[in-house]
Amino acid sequence: MHRPAYMTMDAKTSPGRQDAGQTIAGAVGSPIPHDSAHLHVSGEAIYVDDIPERQDLLHLAVGMSARPHAKIRKMDLSAVRRAPGVVAVMTAADIPGENNCGPVIADDPIFAPGLVQYVGQSVFAVAAETVDQARKAAKLATIEYEDLEAILDPRAALAAGSFVLPSETITRGDSQAALADAKHRLQGSLNVGGQDQFYLEGQIATALPAEDGDLYLYSSTQHPGEVQHLVAAAIGKLSKDVVVECRRMGGAFGGKESQPALIACIAGLMADKTGRACKLRLDRDDDMIMTGKRHDFVIDYDVGFDATGRIEGIEFMFASRCGMSADLSGAINDRTMFHCDNAYYLENVSIVSHRCKTHTVSNTAFRGFGGPQGMFGIEYVVDEIARYLGKDPLEVRKKNFYGVGERDITPYQQKIRDNIIEEIVSAVEKSADYQERRKEIRAFNKESEILRRGIALTPVKFGISFTATHLNQAGALVHVYTDGTVHLNHGGTEMGQGLFTKVAQVVAEELQIDIDRIKIMASDTSKVPNASATAASSGSDINGKAAQAAAAKIKRRLIRFAAKHFAVPKDDIEFINNRVRIGAESISFEDLIKRAWFARISLSATGFYRTPKINYDRSTFSGRPFFYYAYGAAVSEVIIDTLTGENRILRVDILHDCGESLNPAIDMGQIEGGFSQGAGWLTSEELCWNSDGELTTHAPSTYKIPTCSDLPVDFRAKMFEAGRNREPTIYRSKAVGEPPLMLSLSVFHALRDAVASVGGDRCRPQLDAPATPESVLKAVTAMQAEGGSS
Repeated sequence: MHRPAYMTMDAKTSPGRQDAGQTIAGAVGSPIPHDSAHLHVSGEAIYVDDIPERQDLLHLAVGMSARPHAKIRKMDLSAVRRAPGVVAVMTAADIPGENNCGPVIADDPIFAPGLVQYVGQSVFAVAAETVDQARKAAKLATIEYEDLEAILDPRAALAAGSFVLPSETITRGDSQAALADAKHRLQGSLNVGGQDQFYLEGQIATALPAEDGDLYLYSSTQHPGEVQHLVAAAIGKLSKDVVVECRRMGGAFGGKESQPALIACIAGLMADKTGRACKLRLDRDDDMIMTGKRHDFVIDYDVGFDATGRIEGIEFMFASRCGMSADLSGAINDRTMFHCDNAYYLENVSIVSHRCKTHTVSNTAFRGFGGPQGMFGIEYVVDEIARYLGKDPLEVRKKNFYGVGERDITPYQQKIRDNIIEEIVSAVEKSADYQERRKEIRAFNKESEILRRGIALTPVKFGISFTATHLNQAGALVHVYTDGTVHLNHGGTEMGQGLFTKVAQVVAEELQIDIDRIKIMASDTSKVPNASATAASSGSDINGKAAQAAAAKIKRRLIRFAAKHFAVPKDDIEFINNRVRIGAESISFEDLIKRAWFARISLSATGFYRTPKINYDRSTFSGRPFFYYAYGAAVSEVIIDTLTGENRILRVDILHDCGESLNPAIDMGQIEGGFSQGAGWLTSEELCWNSDGELTTHAPSTYKIPTCSDLPVDFRAKMFEAGRNREPTIYRSKAVGEPPLMLSLSVFHALRDAVASVGGDRCRPQLDAPATPESVLKAVTAMQAEGGSS
């Protein structure tokens, strides 16, 4: 395998210094390992299920609906209550507070209150002495249903006018007139599937009763504050009565942003009811059945363009499967609308977004948060235009790119001030030898009867910030102890992405101490209140800035103290490499801390950050929802077997912009991992429901995530060396959690390129995502039926 550059990268000198010998260990820009890497590989990392259990712990299980849409006529739980080991049973009628775990709208009950709306919806919970006793007891319930009509897919929801939220529209220019006047026009429909987050650690929460009716919860969640508020409301208490802690998650990918609230609420309710510690841990099948996934979409388009492929007018209709409740679908579908331009200027455009209510599990956040589906739509359209005109799709992509100083306003009226997409695309086109390989692949396909290859280069422009402006804020808490060591808390959560490591590097840089002197503490609502979810790729941006502010506050106090104590000007005091230069004298950081403590200087501080410059009016879908954009591009080459549809990725070349990376090793992991996860979404991860509304792909035996063997043998990923955020982010870095996932669109279009070769380059095969072997074979067969080669 081609080795990424970061594997041989030297530690980067901290900002503002040239001498690497003066660099602290773990400085910003250093490719140091994840802080818990040694614990991950040794099995010593502590997750919620590893926390020692109290002697009085009860294990919980959930009784789930067997119908997609029905009234509960009768529910007999007597057999459940009589089952061995059962201590308590709980239904909607037993909830002392609010029967809701919905994050935005109160439309998602903890327990179904007489009406079930998807197969797998929680109806009751049982507490027992062991896990097996609880799970066996939950299956003993007798429930009588009165079935109601079930809507199971977006097209059916559109026909029935079934929506969880009002439909929305963004328009600019006159798309109808542009379409009517265009020399060429294409229309079509396509489908893009959903995706299960398939985190390694499943959904879990443990609730511990504390004195005076309080609760302490361990929850595997990206949003401890939201869990705190919803659990408190469910048990009829206030937020001050509930504390939620999360040291780490074993993966999340958006699936633990809103979904953990249900699990935590059930655990909290049962702990409050029984007065005993309670743990709810879903097994993999129940987890996949009960929890939301990436939204699947149907997309209709109507596009007009000139002979060069430049888009003159376009109309999009996006209809997503939201499931039975709103969950986070409003913001997710908004982001779909914001990203269906990707890197392209759309002068005359209409975007209609329908948020469809279906009787399936409520879909939720997943890496990219609606953006990937929007990008899928426009990239498909651009590819269609190129194949219709007989052009290289890259040529048409370049023809439609946003400009610099012109053609630079998005459909939502944000001016793009940091456009580097042409620079990145040109660089990866050259480094990947795209043009020569494209010629060679076409020559190969002319001679190969069975195996066909394809290649594609696709760009990424992804907006960074929560589109809900109020969420763009973060807090941090830093303690410095008298031996010069530090405890660091902030509102972000660690799910394996390396956020805690990066934020610790920021504090180490600010205080100029080695990173091993900093202890990274668990996310804790009693330490940092009201934190936003760790989502929207904003974790390092906002939490890094908040932690830097807290450390800087302590540093300023120390400078004031040292200036007075040593009688030197403040400007003559410098923190550098674990020491403090005070005039002509140099003392250790620890020495200064001890002196400051004796002088009664506070060595603890909070920090706060709010993202500047953003403003957005959702009523008009206009303003500046994003602080900046992250850019990237990828070239993927694939090969398919036309007899079976089987395929694999042969090579990928990625160039991605991380700004001035806080940690190149961690960022490279995000680039490679994001791409691979996206490739799974677009090729192998297929979610299937039967006519009874039952999810039939709810285990790794039927739901196929990528494995190591699915990675390209030749994997070349690089960071854009000239990258530097034009906005004043933390050390001019850029977010890297979500944007690389969309680089995988190159894989889908390489597959489409290979399929098209069966019928000729001007053929436009119908290929939906995921492009499973079955889908590829179906598309190949259709090309052959239209008169292509066999």
